[in-house]
Amino acid sequence: MNTVWAFPFIFVAGMLQAAGAAMGGQLNKSIGNPWLATSISFMLVLFLTLALFACMPKPLPVAGDLAAMPWWAPLGGIVGAVAVFAGFLLIQKLGAGPVNGITITANIIASLAIDHFGLLRMEPHAMNPWRALGAVLMIGGVTLIAKF
Repeated sequence: MNTVWAFPFIFVAGMLQAAGAAMGGQLNKSIGNPWLATSISFMLVLFLTLALFACMPKPLPVAGDLAAMPWWAPLGGIVGAVAVFAGFLLIQKLGAGPVNGITITANIIASLAIDHFGLLRMEPHAMNPWRALGAVLMIGGVTLIAKF
């Protein structure tokens, strides 16, 4: 598989995620209810993904795929919704830099643990001093962003 497009795509997705958090914060500010703002946001995502599925319905899972799926696999969206809700609720108070910085830094730290221990059926990628240094630098960077 040619993955030359993967890193630019992830980079753009990260930029959009930062913008999305600010947009969601404004939605929450306008509506005044973080639960409703989150619901509106996710309803739009649901409609978009249903439209894309209608355009590209294949491949569909077979019974064996569903039987082999871990019970927790469908919960990824709910887990992600926690970060979205936190952003909607707190971005107006703390600013986009600290909210996104803390979110991304926590994501990096958790990802390093998931990689190192092979959690959630991921292929293990051992922790090493460079990865640990990267996490420490992220913590230092987000501390500076939040403080100043």
